[in-house]
Amino acid sequence: PRVELAWAMKAHQHAQVYFNLISSVDPKFLNLTKVDDQIYSEFRKSFKDLKIDVLDPEELKSEPAKEKWRPFCLRFEGVVEDFNYGTLLRLDCRQGYTEENTIFGG
Repeated sequence: PRVELAWAMKAHQHAQVYFNLISSVDPKFLNLTKVDDQIYSEFRKSFKDLKIDVLDPEELKSEPAKEKWRPFCLRFEGVVEDFNYGTLLRLDCRQGYTEENTIFGG
């Protein structure tokens, strides 16, 4: 429980910073890491049909989903700092971070 709480607190801080960034800069000109293109390419290889504009929590949190997410995240060990930390995700990208529109993925 303490580790999850620490992840949630760090994820909340990151979410605020990133939301401010994506709200003030055209996302096509924004790189959050040096390997954004690699991450996205690997993401699409692993999750070809995952809708990203409106997320289905079941596609993120179910046991079968976790079995796909773990290997994906492990690919970035040593490449991305805090590669295995949880993150706050907006379920609907057109809305902000609200209690109803936010899920913790960890």
